[in-house]
Amino acid sequence: MIAERLSRRYPRRVYTIGEEPDPRFSLANERTFLAWMRTSLAFLAAGVALEALDLPIAEGLRLASALVFIALGLLAPVQAWFGWMATERALRRSRPLPSPRLGLVTAVGAGVSGMLVLIGLLLR
Repeated sequence: MIAERLSRRYPRRVYTIGEEPDPRFSLANERTFLAWMRTSLAFLAAGVALEALDLPIAEGLRLASALVFIALGLLAPVQAWFGWMATERALRRSRPLPSPRLGLVTAVGAGVSGMLVLIGLLLR
């Protein structure tokens, strides 16, 4: 009965390896997944807001910043999904946890976009 129930869990490439970890660790991994999803929504909202609102930012820099935010908003769910899978597999194998694959890209992108907005405000 348990084997049948486990075989229906998705994605199988995660749940068919190793042993079942402590549920607290899996739930923490799920919260991290959801945090990346919230980050994605925030990036998308920032990008849309930059273009939708009449903000006193130089137009070209505003558009560039909006595009960077939207690109980050599209990348964050990729990090959420693949990061969740890699972490869950590591938990199931009792291996060290992986680092975020797109963490550096996200940090640099947010910094660049923020700098574009700052420069755009100063030039206006």
